[in-house]
Amino acid sequence: MTQQPSQKNHLVWFKRDLRITDHAPLMAAANQGVVLGLFLFEPGLIQSDEYGSHHHRFICEALRELIDRFRSLGGHFILRRGEALTVLETVYREWPFQSISSHAETGNYFTYSRDKAVALWCRENGIEWKEYRQDGVVRRLRTRDGWSRRWATTMRREFIGVPQKLVSPQHLGSDGLLSVEDLGLASNSVERAQAGGETHGNRCLDRFLSQRSVRYRSDMSSPLTGWNGCSRLSPYLAWGCLSLKTIVQATENRVLELKRLQQERQAVPSTWLPSLRSFQSRLRWHCHFMQKLEDEPELEFQNLCRGFDGMREDDFNEDSFSAWCRGQTGYPMVDACMRSLKRTGWLNFRMRAMLVSFASYHLWLHWRRPAVFLGYHFLDFEPGIHFSQVQMQAGTTGINTIRIYSPTKQGRDQDPTGVFIRRWVPELAGVPLEQLFEPHLMTIQEQSASGCFIGKDYPPPIVDHSTASRAAHAKVARFRSLSTTKEAARKVLAKHGSRKAGAVPRRQHQRHKGWAETSPASH
Repeated sequence: MTQQPSQKNHLVWFKRDLRITDHAPLMAAANQGVVLGLFLFEPGLIQSDEYGSHHHRFICEALRELIDRFRSLGGHFILRRGEALTVLETVYREWPFQSISSHAETGNYFTYSRDKAVALWCRENGIEWKEYRQDGVVRRLRTRDGWSRRWATTMRREFIGVPQKLVSPQHLGSDGLLSVEDLGLASNSVERAQAGGETHGNRCLDRFLSQRSVRYRSDMSSPLTGWNGCSRLSPYLAWGCLSLKTIVQATENRVLELKRLQQERQAVPSTWLPSLRSFQSRLRWHCHFMQKLEDEPELEFQNLCRGFDGMREDDFNEDSFSAWCRGQTGYPMVDACMRSLKRTGWLNFRMRAMLVSFASYHLWLHWRRPAVFLGYHFLDFEPGIHFSQVQMQAGTTGINTIRIYSPTKQGRDQDPTGVFIRRWVPELAGVPLEQLFEPHLMTIQEQSASGCFIGKDYPPPIVDHSTASRAAHAKVARFRSLSTTKEAARKVLAKHGSRKAGAVPRRQHQRHKGWAETSPASH
């Protein structure tokens, strides 16, 4: 019996969308014909400098749940190891498909190049490849005008449930879930990363909206209170265990619920609604930064504002970079944050910004290698957000205010009792609180009493804060004053700047926006 035109063979290619709920490509394919689910373990992606063993474990946890749910609906899901073109050609020979359905991906340059090659292969073979949005990022965007309205429209679209049934070919083989050892990935120091999967993502969202968000606005700045007070949703967004629309709509429903409770004269903490409004504003900025990489993939490697080319490229200090990576800079808050990140795979937004600021200004390191190091350790590594944010903190966008953090002030402000520093820098456990943030100022007698000798148990400051920050500010200011830099910055603003009322913004430095306003679970 010949297959009807409406019953095409549809390959659903899963990438950074590891869920079955609110999955437009899957639902569309299920409504139109026979469906095969596919995920690729791509060597080129796995071997990239930003891919860590904790990322792989998170992905496999998400895949395990996804595959179980896929099969419970009667579907067949395969995992293959290999580069996309090679695997797609092989699967096509085994089971000729007429279309590929997937979500559009704003990934690193490898995925950008891979997608271009796949698109060409599809055209050459008469295969339709339909990409769906799973966020507010727009492919082939001509202008930023009206972008915010498009985002809001996308977030208001009807929630897509789960297909009632899947019809799949059952004969295709799968390589199965490949382990870290199978892929030859080196184990890293991240031991306390969040668990992957749609169920864990929904639990995290429910707990945040029903309990933990009550003091979100005040808790998100400190690495202590941020551990529970932040949403912690960014890994589930980065790997697509939850859709952004799911989080946006759930948050709006919670806001309406709290307003109703207030109207009914029920007790609602005064901090709750302002906290959720703050969270909503950060959700709106999420895709704004991803759109930058979508529009200009080269910003992963080169300065967004080319007027800053040559500012840092020739001054990279390997010893300083090594000390920063190891958490041995002599600045307790910087070192505590770095060590915490390397064990947990997470850090709140303000401390992420401080780490980049310290590397960029105090140590005068070009942003690219610190960005890769951090991306490797962030479980929620989202290329579009990450590289845009790093460049903003490093002062190479041309349109953002330069912000040089004082590590000592951040320590006193965000860890006033020293609990965080002592937890992650145990060499300083015996140092009195009044000396904890600048232990190098202790006398020999005080060092002896605390059990921590500077230069032996803990390093002295790698640079002097005041001297280094003044020098960095002067260097940046010199580049910013150049007419070529100003002209390049105007072009950046016209192309990437946020819009109000759809107009091209005037030449101005945009208000500082850190990771807190882009990746909602990092804060």
